[in-house]
Amino acid sequence: MNTDILWSNFLSSIKDELSSLSYDTWFSETKLNKIIDDKAFVVVPMPIHKRHLQENYYDLIHDRLFDITGTDYEIEFLLEEELKMEEEKEKIISTKSVEKEFNSNLNKNLNFENFVVGNSNKFAHATALSVAENPGKMYNPLFIYGNSGLGKTHLMQAIGNYIVENSNNKVLYVTCEQFKDDYISIAKKDEDGTNFNYIDFFREKYRSVDVLIIDDIQFLAGSNKTQHEFFNTFNTLHKDNKQIIISSDRSPDDLKNLEDRLRTRFCWGLTVNIYPPDLELRKEILKKKIKTAEFPNEIGEDVIQYMASNIGSNVRQLEGAINRLGAYSAIMGGLPITLDLAIDALKDFTSKGIGENNSIHRIQRIVSEYFQISVDDIKSKKRSSNIAFPRQIAMYLCRAMTDESFPKIGIEFGGKDHSTVMHSVEKIENEIKVNKDLANIIEKLKKDIGVV
Repeated sequence: MNTDILWSNFLSSIKDELSSLSYDTWFSETKLNKIIDDKAFVVVPMPIHKRHLQENYYDLIHDRLFDITGTDYEIEFLLEEELKMEEEKEKIISTKSVEKEFNSNLNKNLNFENFVVGNSNKFAHATALSVAENPGKMYNPLFIYGNSGLGKTHLMQAIGNYIVENSNNKVLYVTCEQFKDDYISIAKKDEDGTNFNYIDFFREKYRSVDVLIIDDIQFLAGSNKTQHEFFNTFNTLHKDNKQIIISSDRSPDDLKNLEDRLRTRFCWGLTVNIYPPDLELRKEILKKKIKTAEFPNEIGEDVIQYMASNIGSNVRQLEGAINRLGAYSAIMGGLPITLDLAIDALKDFTSKGIGENNSIHRIQRIVSEYFQISVDDIKSKKRSSNIAFPRQIAMYLCRAMTDESFPKIGIEFGGKDHSTVMHSVEKIENEIKVNKDLANIIEKLKKDIGVV
């Protein structure tokens, strides 16, 4: 229905019934803005018109519209500014409806409130919160790296959830594998034999967001075309000041299988490392996880101390131990969780020792045994030659036989700086070129260590 024609017919129908003064004063500047369901919205110039028409002419307007349309409309009078406010509300509702349909892939349970902060992740946590409060302005990109199970995904999702809750920004979280799968889908053909729709879908998904969070970027290695597409996506978002958050199991410098231009861009913003939790942080994590698990019986401090000291150094191992402990207690008829019960329940978790599941720890043990010193010595700050030299050999072997980064190796050697590790590796590399005895020792140690 054309509202202009309808209102023109209405004005013509009442013009002869009113004096020229009344018509010109109260009706000449009115217009019918819209009809929604059974409600007609009439725009008037001033508040006095709104009140006067409501009180004195409502029945006339209602009856004439009924005569013309055959519909019993409710009449609402609006000022121009009120109309604009109504339109803004409709836009906001429409925007929120679209946002609700968009899937950010965020897990709402991963937030800042339940992220346990300690010395090993304090800097990463503070940086993540800064980015969440000022997306696209503080550190862009934010590159978070560290070993599996230390909380990188939790921290990234916490950023995403904070932004969604406190702004209208469009956030997308994906794994690197999902990005690759979506890119591969571009090769599909539509019914007309083209792939334009798939290309449009891909670019709309990844380049129209305000915040892109991509997990485990190291899996782009070996996918040259996908790397090229991610490079273009990165450039587009960064140019538009859209926030990019990336995680990896190693630093950008150690992602040797990725293109140099990508690794360079990863360092444009801020790179932060999440270190393995120390004993106190492991205890706090356990307490929080135990509280969430709602154990029927209270778990004593001695049990928590035992678990924190013996169950490895990442959150997933700690969660697995908690689940095992709860299941064991239930199977045993709901026995109270004492230290003895915990030791029995978790013996499979601790029988090999936390170090044997870690290739760096294995190398440290074998090198220590060969040189007849303790692992504590090799991780200490002692500088005597009988300890410092084996330490350098162990660092060299860790770098040569594992994929661990210099910072990670340094952490496992008592918190040494990454430059210390680099110096040790370089020294041994140069030494074995001229020292056949040392080269033979290295080869023997490699055989003893085996595949790690």
